[in-house]
Amino acid sequence: MIRRCHAHDFELIFAIINDGARAYRGIIPQDCLHDPYMSREDLQHEIDQGVMFWGYEDAGTLVGVMGIQSVKDVTLIRHAYVRSDHQNRGIGSQLLAHLLDTTERPVLIGTWTAASWAVRFYERHGFRTVAPVEKERLLREYWAIPERQAETSVVLADPEWMSARV
Repeated sequence: MIRRCHAHDFELIFAIINDGARAYRGIIPQDCLHDPYMSREDLQHEIDQGVMFWGYEDAGTLVGVMGIQSVKDVTLIRHAYVRSDHQNRGIGSQLLAHLLDTTERPVLIGTWTAASWAVRFYERHGFRTVAPVEKERLLREYWAIPERQAETSVVLADPEWMSARV
């Protein structure tokens, strides 16, 4: 079942993000990896900035989360994680499809360049990597992330966004 997450889900969201982010160890630059990957303060900041989390429940337990955020004229998909013991079961695909159904605006996604599995996941769902110059512009315009993270990130766009730029 997919449902909107609420304040009482905060600790579960925190746990799912940090469990799923273990996949980054040895993949993303060491200076970008923290323990925990996302602190409670950072998670609260993201929520305060308008990231709305949706979750996937399996047998009554929240096992995956994905955030959506409206920024200016686009929708961002943010912080997509599935508990490591529930990965590769289609949970991320179902969450993404649900969130895409909630917006009529162009959708952008940022992720780590080195997280090739994440890039492939979004590409399987019709997203395409934007050119490096465009990536830099988009990250400055729509995200508030550290410069080092921007250097090591990629931005993917949905077909609507891509066709509007041709």
